Amino acid sequence: MTDAVPRESWWRRRIVAPVIAQLKQGATPEKLALTVALGFILGVFPILGSATLLCGLAAWILRLNQPVIQLINYLAYPAQLVLLIPMYRAGNDLFGIPHIPLSIPYLLERFSADVTKFFADFGMIAVRGIIVWALLAPFVAAAIYYAMLPVLRRAARRIS
Repeated sequence: MTDAVPRESWWRRRIVAPVIAQLKQGATPEKLALTVALGFILGVFPILGSATLLCGLAAWILRLNQPVIQLINYLAYPAQLVLLIPMYRAGNDLFGIPHIPLSIPYLLERFSADVTKFFADFGMIAVRGIIVWALLAPFVAAAIYYAMLPVLRRAARRIS
């Protein structure tokens, strides 16, 4: 009979372990909670392809942990995809603009018909989506920060 070593779950190995490693290396629970909150909130920024740069810039300016913020950013990617159209629609609603269909065939048709008009029309939809994101982001970031803080403090106490 052999003693099988239980395998750690993907979540524990890829998410929990890196955060615990940062706590062991001296990162404070407050900084890590801020890193997680900003990683998520910037990760759902309503412009595809911008989140990695935004997270990197935020981490550099605020001296946050780059690997952890990028990890959270990548985990937030499905939420970014799910929230894109609702944020764009909410932006149109906020400014009283009628909804434009956002189907891929329609977007491609409009793009091939007139590139300049496409960017003018859909660029403003994106701007309105960013405004909705900016209005919600502080509240969601604060909720994530205050939800993560006790968890990270408890983990830091267990380590020390």
